[in-house]
Amino acid sequence: MALKITEECINCDVCEPQCPNEAISMGDEYYVIDPDKCTECVGHHDEPQCKVVCPVECIEIHPQWQEGQDALMAKYRRLTGHA
Repeated sequence: MALKITEECINCDVCEPQCPNEAISMGDEYYVIDPDKCTECVGHHDEPQCKVVCPVECIEIHPQWQEGQDALMAKYRRLTGHA
């Protein structure tokens, strides 16, 4: 799975620097998560760091990106070059 940021985002900027995959960036109106880069922090942390720091809880599972732990780990390996 990948995460997404909802329109409840207040653009506080705390999530972007926490993402180890640089998947979070400023969108047209609020921050967005690139699902091709989002591993839900698998390979880096035990839980998604963006969700940990978000003060308004506007980060949720992306309904169109259903990936299991194996797929997320494979994405992590592809993004980081770890075999």
